[in-house]
Amino acid sequence: MLEDITIKDFAIIDCVTIEFNEGFTVLSGETGAGKSILIGAISFLLGGKAELSQIRNGSHEASVTGTFFLKNDKEALTWLDEHGIETENDRIILRRYVRDTGKSAAWIGNTPVTRADLAEFSSFLVDIHGQHEHQSLMKVSEHRKFLDSRASIVDEVSAFTALYNTLIEKRTLLNRLNSSDAERARKIDMLNFAVKEIEDAKLKKDEDVLLEEEQARLSGYEKLFASVKEINEYLNASESGVIPLFKKIRKESQSVSSLDKSLQPLDSRLESAFYELSDIGDEFSSYENSLVFDPNHLAEVEDRLSVIYNLKKKYASSQSAPLSEVFDYYENSKKELEELGNGEQNKDELLKIVSELEKKVYLAAKAISEKRKAVGQKLSVEVEEILKKLGMPNTRFAVSINEKPGNDIEQKCGPYGMDNIEFLISANLGSALLPLSKIASGGELSRVMLALKTIFAANDTVQSLVFDEIDTGIGGEVAVAVGSHMKNLAAGKQIFCITHLASIAVYADNQIKIEKDVVNGRTASNVHPVIGEARVAEIARMLSGDAYSTESLEHARSMLQKFSGGF
Repeated sequence: MLEDITIKDFAIIDCVTIEFNEGFTVLSGETGAGKSILIGAISFLLGGKAELSQIRNGSHEASVTGTFFLKNDKEALTWLDEHGIETENDRIILRRYVRDTGKSAAWIGNTPVTRADLAEFSSFLVDIHGQHEHQSLMKVSEHRKFLDSRASIVDEVSAFTALYNTLIEKRTLLNRLNSSDAERARKIDMLNFAVKEIEDAKLKKDEDVLLEEEQARLSGYEKLFASVKEINEYLNASESGVIPLFKKIRKESQSVSSLDKSLQPLDSRLESAFYELSDIGDEFSSYENSLVFDPNHLAEVEDRLSVIYNLKKKYASSQSAPLSEVFDYYENSKKELEELGNGEQNKDELLKIVSELEKKVYLAAKAISEKRKAVGQKLSVEVEEILKKLGMPNTRFAVSINEKPGNDIEQKCGPYGMDNIEFLISANLGSALLPLSKIASGGELSRVMLALKTIFAANDTVQSLVFDEIDTGIGGEVAVAVGSHMKNLAAGKQIFCITHLASIAVYADNQIKIEKDVVNGRTASNVHPVIGEARVAEIARMLSGDAYSTESLEHARSMLQKFSGGF
């Protein structure tokens, strides 16, 4: 669970530290006060996108730090152990910043990590239901993912996808072998030409890089020679050279150190420096003597580079591409030649392989489909039971699972199996089941998503769930039902919920208020828990917009007493 978070210079938040408790926590405040910014800061901490716009106006860096308690969180602890990161008292600190230079960094404990690692690890800790995430239910492609997650077959479907892709790959190769003899002959000629041309070039690894360096050195010979010659004159000139002058200094140093023993360490250092400088002078002299300009060698280098550039132009992505791409093309061409050259023998073998793969794909798809259908019925019942509690008593929810059209294996199956999957809903008694996208309102979609999240949370090890304005499009008794449901869900999870509705907020175990103030001419969000009479006033404000009238306060007090057992 998330124990605390410190946010500094993030959006309009100046600097705030918030401690969180177990159970159901509501985040409330006026529109625009910064409630969603708080969720944004948590999302950023968990590996969300880092943007310069997240940095508070006038600041150079935005940072977020959070402490998580991981007791009994086996997946998170296993991940940390695999990455050599230790916890302290079953706790781990996450830290992340983004600077106005565009640089961002993240740590898990004391270990710097990539954004991908941070997101992977934090997926075991927190699940954020964004303000518009319920809109994902409008995408039919997402329905399969929900169903597969509930059926616990995500890994099985991934294995099927790999098997299906192998089948498609072998089918493609078979089709290539089945192409006309003339076309096949042309392909073999083309590949033979490419293989021979690359072989004749006798390329060496990284040869292009070494030749380009040699070309640069030879092309700049005159400047190189002049500069080295000048360095040698500075170092070795008989009167004004650095080394002769150093030699004189060394002689005087020996003399004074014999008179004052305390100078001997300095004399020793001068001696070492003199020998080092002398050695450098000798090296530069040798290098100058070795410099010989050979225009024929430069021409040879440029001719060789021309051959390499021509090969890259034909067999790599561009002339500036690494030479390894030409080697890759060479190896792939030889492999393809071998496959095409074996002709009928390869074709017979491939036919057997494709036939076996088709059987495996079909059986695997069938097994997945049966599991989906079994769980689809259970999911329908589970969702309907929760929706009844959320103010949708007459709603029917169904998971439509139909075989893909087609006659052969390749057409009937796709990368994820043989099923077309779609969630259907009937929100009113007597109405036909229709796709969610055609019938569900925003409030209904929010509650369907809440039902699905609840179902998945029961089998999910993630301990903290964040709902950003799950109350979209609802009110009255429905809001009371949602609040009650959240309270029950919080019995086994840490729940955070942004809401404008008092009828949800009164169910919370903890309430945090976000306010917007102007301090020294700058707007800032102030975040603090509300307890006692302060919470009564906040609930009163949420009820009627008036946190001070006697009627509003009494109404708020009675609601808190009824639904929270006190305040």
